[in-house]
Amino acid sequence: MPRISEIFGIAVYMYWYDNKKHKCAHIHAIFAGRQVVMGLDGQILAGSIGKRGDNLVLEFVKERNQELNEAWNKATNGEELPWIKPIS
Repeated sequence: MPRISEIFGIAVYMYWYDNKKHKCAHIHAIFAGRQVVMGLDGQILAGSIGKRGDNLVLEFVKERNQELNEAWNKATNGEELPWIKPIS
């Protein structure tokens, strides 16, 4: 699973061909051994990294939505994924 960004110590990943289980565009964010799976629409699909962490991931999804959707299209085709600039 390629790491595509990092926001305030939260690692953001996107799997290749990962459109079977959740059936929608999403990212995996990992912090301190915990994980949240968040749809690119901002909906939490599974897990949590705590309220503050989840909110940071949501802000990232909103701010970088176009880039994340482009990366998702590449991921579902097995293409190389870009690094996405973290939020400031």
